[in-house]
Amino acid sequence: MLKLTPSLFNRLLFGAFVFMVFSCTTSQSEPLDHLVFRYNEHKNIGSLDPAFSKDLADIWATHQLFNGLVQMDDQLNVKPCIAKNWTISDSAKTYTFTLRDDVFFHKHELFNPSPSLGNQDSTRHVTASDFEYSFNRLKDKAIASPGSWVLNKVENFSAINDSTFQIKLKQAFPAYLGLLTMKYCSVVPKEIVEHYGNDFRSHPIGTGPFKFKRWEENLKLVFRRNNTYFETDSTNQQLPYLEAVAITFLPDKQSEFLQFAQGNIDFVSGLDGSYKDEILTTVGQLKPNYANNVKMIRGPYLNTEYLAFYMETKANTIQSLKLRKAINVGFDRDKMMTYLRNGIGIPANGGFIPKGLPGYDATIGYNYNPELAKQLVSEFKAETGIKNPEITLTTTSNYLSFCEFIQRELQKTGLLVKVDVIPPSSLKDAKANGQVDFFRASWIADYPDAENYLSLYYSKNFAPNGPNYTHFKNAEFDTMYEAAYLETNYEKRIELYTKMDSLIMASAPIVPMFYDEVVRFTRKNVTGLGINATNLLELKSVKKSELKN
Repeated sequence: MLKLTPSLFNRLLFGAFVFMVFSCTTSQSEPLDHLVFRYNEHKNIGSLDPAFSKDLADIWATHQLFNGLVQMDDQLNVKPCIAKNWTISDSAKTYTFTLRDDVFFHKHELFNPSPSLGNQDSTRHVTASDFEYSFNRLKDKAIASPGSWVLNKVENFSAINDSTFQIKLKQAFPAYLGLLTMKYCSVVPKEIVEHYGNDFRSHPIGTGPFKFKRWEENLKLVFRRNNTYFETDSTNQQLPYLEAVAITFLPDKQSEFLQFAQGNIDFVSGLDGSYKDEILTTVGQLKPNYANNVKMIRGPYLNTEYLAFYMETKANTIQSLKLRKAINVGFDRDKMMTYLRNGIGIPANGGFIPKGLPGYDATIGYNYNPELAKQLVSEFKAETGIKNPEITLTTTSNYLSFCEFIQRELQKTGLLVKVDVIPPSSLKDAKANGQVDFFRASWIADYPDAENYLSLYYSKNFAPNGPNYTHFKNAEFDTMYEAAYLETNYEKRIELYTKMDSLIMASAPIVPMFYDEVVRFTRKNVTGLGINATNLLELKSVKKSELKN
């Protein structure tokens, strides 16, 4: 069990206080516990305005309140949402969306009453003009939305009529529908946004399965069921099933887990070092004392954790393909996952594209081969005359254990590795400006298409003006990357992605460590909580059953 240290005792007191405040402020009109889904957000929430939904905490919250033209299912397929269908024309540059006619904004006194819902409800239909307003707002420099980049490839957009919205791209971009699933592209009502101005962040009105109830920042956030929501389940029952969502803000993962263990919250996401050994065995299974009451859901996450080389450095250790390959085969990724992650995470023996994303190929990477690693290091020594080759690996404190593991493994090959720990902000600036030769990095997909990963190796994306931090350059890769933009055949485009990934691995400008996994723990009375590779929290289909004494 967890040890009750003084600091842990203080956190428990704080957690008990938050729970007590939430309980004491609950009115008689609040729904029964089995109709409320409770979770904690330890990172806090900055805004409920979808135009600022950059961080996962904000995305989870705004996803319950807002909808866009399209949405992503758990298999990363783009599905209809407010747009019931669409056509793609003009050599894949023009997207024409037909909107549903039964989507309403959440009730607000500023709306004129909608006759179709009865005069007691102040709301109105969503029209194509609302999307035109929302997209214009997204690119408004005065708003300064961090999501404005999703419109960089757009030539123009317009409401053709109330039910038809059209987007024209500057050039074909097959992944564009995936971008439109991001919360940045949600529809918002002009009259409400302009009434609240910047305070729309805390007075959100959307179309989602839940509507905003109240927000006491740093303490609690409550959503209630949207009784006019337009989506239904396979039996034609209206969604959502829950009556409310309640979010608390305990400041750290350990306190969050303790609240989950005590049954005060329904869900915990991720595997934190403060509790991983408490709940899981070394091979990633639930321990017996949790197995009766807790469910664990896990699946691929679109996040590749890796080491990267700066290819324009003058250091002969970095310039040597043999040494780069020696590092790739010189440590045991399976062992690293077992001892440092309790088996959570997929050893990266494939390429840079993570498992779970079309284009991934498990055969194009490197497998543990200590004898080959020793041979490659010996050949480097013989060719250069360097008796004790040394390389510096720069990382942050959060990943020190991984880098030290690799350091120990590589020393057995004859390669000395010095680990330099710097703050995250310093590493971010250093890798953007080519000031570190060998560094730890990760890439989480902005949108679910392998192009997002391969853009890191396109020569025109050299950092700091793009995400190519390695300054990898290859004419054949660039040609295939540009061809993929124009390829409208899905299977052929995926084939190009895999070829590009294979070419990257042959040149070894990176050392993939592992592909992350989404891990979720829920109480066993929770059903319908799925899992997806973008770690999106989907609550509209969740049910809770009553706990029996």
